[in-house]
Amino acid sequence: MNAPLEGRTVVLGVAGGIAAYKACEVTSRLKKLGADVRVILTENAGRFVPSLTFQALSGRPVSSGMFEEPTQWEIKHISWARAADLFVVAPATANLMGKYANGIADDMLSTTLLATSAPVLLAPAMNANMWRHPAIQRNLNALTSRGVLTVGPGTGFLACGDVDEGRMAEPAEIAEAALAILTREQDFKGKRVLVTAGPTREPIDPVRYISNHSSGKMGYAIAEAALARGAKVTLVSGPVSLDPPAGAEVARVMTTAELLDAVMARAAGQDAIIQAAAPCDFRKDTPAENKIKKRDGVSGLTLHFSQTPDVAEAVGAAKRPGQFLVAFAAETENLVENAKRKLLSKRADLVVANDVSREGAGFDVDTNIASLVTPEGVTELPLMTKRQLADVILDAVRRGWADGANA
Repeated sequence: MNAPLEGRTVVLGVAGGIAAYKACEVTSRLKKLGADVRVILTENAGRFVPSLTFQALSGRPVSSGMFEEPTQWEIKHISWARAADLFVVAPATANLMGKYANGIADDMLSTTLLATSAPVLLAPAMNANMWRHPAIQRNLNALTSRGVLTVGPGTGFLACGDVDEGRMAEPAEIAEAALAILTREQDFKGKRVLVTAGPTREPIDPVRYISNHSSGKMGYAIAEAALARGAKVTLVSGPVSLDPPAGAEVARVMTTAELLDAVMARAAGQDAIIQAAAPCDFRKDTPAENKIKKRDGVSGLTLHFSQTPDVAEAVGAAKRPGQFLVAFAAETENLVENAKRKLLSKRADLVVANDVSREGAGFDVDTNIASLVTPEGVTELPLMTKRQLADVILDAVRRGWADGANA
């Protein structure tokens, strides 16, 4: 029997939500993959599923309290935290995520989470309105910025009767994500990757600017994925509300000219440059020194704009042998045709094209629907999270290096 996780230890935390029953199947699937599974139940999780069930499925005693009588001398939350090759929490409730994000350790699960240095994978599960609440999203951003990984939530039938976001990822998805993390090769170790992200802003006057709807989520997901695969990452970021992933060198810019300067100053030393930013294509010729005021009797305002520098074109012109360039094409029409044109004109090796008018593929969402355009052809991808797409893009970069692209 193939047991890819033989010799690996997974600590599975189960928080108190109705989806706790699904954690039984998660335990079973991880065991079938060969993992040594150690389960920590919160007090509320034990009200949904008794510890004896997890003990039978895992073949190990279950931990549920800070003051259990030890069968052998050990500080359990420390010993389990050290033993973990991966820490999975399924379901990860709003309460658990809030405690973990803010460093609160008041039970065995939250204490062990804060003590571990292993990768952490959360499977959020909660009511849709809770999931969308700004406090939950702030906690989520804080956790992912520290390198915490997530799977789901999905959309489906919830315990409250709604069909909406917040449903915990299926056990098969969670086990697959755990397998991917534990078997992931550090295939970018020793590589230098520069990622651009977010919009730029071009001032009109001291209080106004033109920009676009880019949130930076795609670029930040790529930076996070590259770090997880061992790369040394430089993130050149426009103004966004995201926290950068831990370990990335960050250069913050505002205008397209600043983006160009920041990228070109670092481009020569990079093995790959992935341009996920959405720079403004136009700027006001001369920004007003003072706020432009309304004037009585004047119904309109005419501003003159000029094109901003073409960052992708400049990067392509300076491309060195062996360097892999990825460009993005956010389009509303003629998607593939425009992407193919960009591939040639910017000397890119790959263009990631998406129609931002499609549901689930626009700005400021966590998913994307992309087509990968290369000199060899077009690969259309299904709807996936931006974090999943990030790894698909990095897989294409790795293949380009292996094929000796531009060598």
